[in-house]
Amino acid sequence: METIDIIDVTVIEPKLKHPTIFNKFDDMEGGQSLIIYNDHDPKPLYYQLLGERGNIFKWEYLEEGPDYWRVKISKFNPNDKEATIGEMVKNDYRKAEIFKKYGIDFCCGGKKTVSKSCQEKGVDVVELEKELKALDNNTQTLPSQDFDSWELDFLADYILNTHHRYIIQANPVIFEYTQKVQRVHGERNPELVEIASLFMDLMNELNCHMMKEEKILFPYIKSLSISKRQGKEFAAAGFGTVANPISMMESEHDAAGEIVEKIRNLTNNYAPPSNACNTYRVSFAKLKEYQDDLFQHIHLENNILFPKAIALEKELLKG
Repeated sequence: METIDIIDVTVIEPKLKHPTIFNKFDDMEGGQSLIIYNDHDPKPLYYQLLGERGNIFKWEYLEEGPDYWRVKISKFNPNDKEATIGEMVKNDYRKAEIFKKYGIDFCCGGKKTVSKSCQEKGVDVVELEKELKALDNNTQTLPSQDFDSWELDFLADYILNTHHRYIIQANPVIFEYTQKVQRVHGERNPELVEIASLFMDLMNELNCHMMKEEKILFPYIKSLSISKRQGKEFAAAGFGTVANPISMMESEHDAAGEIVEKIRNLTNNYAPPSNACNTYRVSFAKLKEYQDDLFQHIHLENNILFPKAIALEKELLKG
């Protein structure tokens, strides 16, 4: 069993507290840990350690006041890497709600780490990680859908039948709402004119995007999955490797994500003014619903379907 050193910070001279912890951390090998014991929240130490040593450690609260705090600091092994946001949501979709709460993109921005995204958004990474940790400890509300375990052809069909269908049905409805609201209220609230224009751009972008997925990319991915399952050869695509159209689709996802971010900011996170009419309120509610569906839609593609399709194609080509 690993022996973990405990540093009682309360008995160390103030000017020597952080240097003592840093020296001990620097002497640790990858995979080793230490525990600090303090009479206040040592959060400033986290930021100093992150700033001076980089993202090479895990910070875990074992006890949080009110009188004493215990924190376990573990140094990563050289080959360890921080999980990306996309990987975390892929393994537990409940975490998507936490990232949405903090305004962190888990679909288009799914390849970033928590620390990187928090730095960019000005989010308190310690508080965010506390919520993620609490969710890990709560096994009562585990997600009902394990998308990561699905066959790729089944997952592709799910995306088509759930998310593509939703967009096709929602586009004309939200288009009508945003156009009506900007016509009636746009003079007093000019941001509504921009919101209506942005949604029109998003709608057109996604219509073209989905057509390419439905006609070209998804049928090929489904053929890979079926070939693997049935042990048959698959027909090579005319576009080279599957990574080529996937790269294009991910780029288009990024473009759609930027439009959604602009709409979210212009609507003040979809919060209508207190004197807004019912159409105004429904318009913003529908835009938020659209955003939430699109986030899960892009997450399923960027973080599960696409990387698995690339890996499967490589496997079949080797065989």
